[in-house]
Amino acid sequence: MDNTMPVLFVGHGSPMNAMEDNQWSRGFKALADRIPRPAAILSISAHWYLGGTFVTDNPHPRTIHDFGGFPRELYEMQYQAPGEPALAARVADLLGVGRATTTSKWGLDHGTWTVLHHLYPKADIPVIQLSINSEVDAQSHLEFGELLASLRREGVLVMGSGNMVHNLGYALSQVYNGDFSTPGWAALFDRELAGALAAGDVDFLVEGLGTEEGALSHPTPDHYLPLLYAAGAARGAGRTSFPLEGFDLGSLSMRAVLWE
Repeated sequence: MDNTMPVLFVGHGSPMNAMEDNQWSRGFKALADRIPRPAAILSISAHWYLGGTFVTDNPHPRTIHDFGGFPRELYEMQYQAPGEPALAARVADLLGVGRATTTSKWGLDHGTWTVLHHLYPKADIPVIQLSINSEVDAQSHLEFGELLASLRREGVLVMGSGNMVHNLGYALSQVYNGDFSTPGWAALFDRELAGALAAGDVDFLVEGLGTEEGALSHPTPDHYLPLLYAAGAARGAGRTSFPLEGFDLGSLSMRAVLWE
């Protein structure tokens, strides 16, 4: 019997999804039924993007409220999952000596906990985070993910959290003007990415931000790169599906990807 864990990429969207009952939060909850219960979770979140590769080794990672202008109730939410220092050391080892460093200076940011709040509301599964190194190219991020693939056979759920289309400035300006329509470039890039993922076209994944629609979809790469980690960790998976699809605020893709 194959006990290899699937790999997940999720479009996390607004922090408000943590506390609202909407199609996205319900979609996050439904994902738990598609995934065997993991022994631990490694999250690669768009919101830990900096010049270096770090892995959280806190035994009790703090809940980071890395956003502003939301209701007080959202800042009071806590996701008190345990960490797993041994897994953090294992991840650093897999990525290679001198390439990754463990740290207790980060915790679980909203790219991680607002999703896991719905997938595993009891917060009883250990969670660690891996940062996204802003100083390396897209191919390197994909290769980092490939180095983590063996974790799947150890019961670890590798989860990338970003958005396949994320031009927040455009989205907010359109919503301000009462326009919730999805622009053609956003729909096209979301569709092209889905096709590349289904076909295993890693060249498109690595080069996608160089296209016109890719550049419009991602003025900065932070919300795109978690997809490369997930795709890398999932290399060789037998089936790719999209259990959650659609756009929030008109142009933010909420597509989730599951590799089984």
